[in-house]
Amino acid sequence: MIFHTALLLLVLLQVKHLFADFFLQTPRMLNGRDIYLHFGRAEHSALHAILSFLALVLFGGPLVFCLVLSAAEFLVHYHIDWAKGHHAAVTKSSHSDPGYWRAFGVDQMMHQLTYVAMIWVWSMYAV
Repeated sequence: MIFHTALLLLVLLQVKHLFADFFLQTPRMLNGRDIYLHFGRAEHSALHAILSFLALVLFGGPLVFCLVLSAAEFLVHYHIDWAKGHHAAVTKSSHSDPGYWRAFGVDQMMHQLTYVAMIWVWSMYAV
């Protein structure tokens, strides 16, 4: 039963990721991605954390646990996105460069591995 629930949670986190990363980003979230202290990236990461919190609560996680796990996701997401932005600035890569797409792929893989880690922690401590 836990396996099925974990898969459903992964699907929900995937849908959350699609919307937060591709449909709900504002120009402020998208500009200045190479700047470390960036309010737009903090907003973007907070959106991810809030939506993950809702997903984890929906799947029966204790509130404090869900809050801590979502806060951890905020920090991880913030730094993954900064690393991609920093890399693009240093290499001066754009959408037409293969290096940009490799960095984009690594960025997306890191986010997906974050969800795997979150589900593992959730299955170990919240179920």
